[in-house]
Amino acid sequence: QVQLVESGGGVVQSGGSLRLSCALSGTPNHIKSANWYHRPPGNQGQWVASITSTEGKIYKDSVRDRFVIARDDDKKTVFLQMNELTPEDTGLYYCMVWMIEDPQSQLQGQGTQVTVSA
Repeated sequence: QVQLVESGGGVVQSGGSLRLSCALSGTPNHIKSANWYHRPPGNQGQWVASITSTEGKIYKDSVRDRFVIARDDDKKTVFLQMNELTPEDTGLYYCMVWMIEDPQSQLQGQGTQVTVSA
């Protein structure tokens, strides 16, 4: 069964850091590109960062100087290193990936909760 599972969320104080992971399993396919999204409490999901097949990286303005997206193709995993967290970063973080072998496909995980206390 193909799965995309996020992990690494938790409760952290303002100014702290977390490293989120998004792991693809149950398929011989590999990740081509991936996005991370943030869904604040009571709001819709918002795009946060993207990584392409050629290691191109794009960030939402509000996180550009604090978050880093990365990938480990051997582990079929995409990461989001989040630094200098603020209460506004609280919410559900989820990833979406597109696979090399099936470019039209799109997988989305269930997300991992991040709570930043003041």
